[in-house]
Amino acid sequence: MSNAKSFVVAVAGATGAVGREMLKTLEARKFPISRLVALASKKSAGKKLPWKGSEITIEELGPTSFEGVDIALFSAGASVAREYGPIAAKSGAVVIDNSSAWRMDADVPLVVPEVNMTAAQNRPKGIIANPNCSTIQMVVALKPLHDAARIKHIIVSTYQATSGKGQAAVEDLLAQTRAALDGTAMTHAVFPGQIAFNVLSDWKGGDGDYSEEEWKMVHETRKIMGDASIGVSPTTVRIPVVNGHSESIHVQFHRAMKADEAKNLLRGAEGVMLMEDAYVPGKHPQPAHASGTDHVFVGRIRDDIAVPGALNLFVVADNLRKGAALNAVQIAERLFA
Repeated sequence: MSNAKSFVVAVAGATGAVGREMLKTLEARKFPISRLVALASKKSAGKKLPWKGSEITIEELGPTSFEGVDIALFSAGASVAREYGPIAAKSGAVVIDNSSAWRMDADVPLVVPEVNMTAAQNRPKGIIANPNCSTIQMVVALKPLHDAARIKHIIVSTYQATSGKGQAAVEDLLAQTRAALDGTAMTHAVFPGQIAFNVLSDWKGGDGDYSEEEWKMVHETRKIMGDASIGVSPTTVRIPVVNGHSESIHVQFHRAMKADEAKNLLRGAEGVMLMEDAYVPGKHPQPAHASGTDHVFVGRIRDDIAVPGALNLFVVADNLRKGAALNAVQIAERLFA
């Protein structure tokens, strides 16, 4: 590393929704930075972003961008990560990539700090992958339960915010909503159909009529938990919310677990904000409360009515923070700071 106490940090994809959140997170958490390099495409080069009460100028991402860089945070998409991730690693930087490019590579650890931070120590390619946003919040909530009773099967339905698809998707939601309220023709620029006042599955298709997003939750959960036998049955949908992913989760274990035990395990668990009060209308984890925060909110923990020893719970987190930027910065913190 270039300095024992501070580091040269590059953020690739700095102008995107997650890239901007990475900058905010680095600043808010006072990550020890001696020099920050903000990188984006040629069309964004020269633009400025807020940084520590001033501004930083965007530089064009290129083959020499990572010379002298200690830590490279990538949030520029899978194709950019595949091209420039190895270049950054060869330059001596530890790469933490938020895209899907490296997640299932056997030589790249897939890391959630609260769950499997030790995996980050073994990185043959110099690259660490950040999991999918929906996977991150689920495994943070489930890891303490898995350690206690070993998970057998997860059935998860997600309710995912539009910001997970980028700022252009948020603008599409807002434009559609205005059109609907004004009674004018509704068009869609980013989504494959109506997202305002609707529920939509908008990810690319995968095998067996599952979406790519659903398969990510299957494979990534098994890799992070270190247990290929875990069954994962996912259904992912997008809802007309700007920020904050929600998940309804049913969990079966290799031994019976009651709701009270799960609450005891999650009370004080790292990264978890437990909402354990008895059910009251409107008093449960919600995107409106989670947005702008760092915790994974876990509530509605209850014994399953039909399957003895199984549990149901509701999990919400800020998909741009814990689901992306914060998780990447936390990895960097634990490795270096």
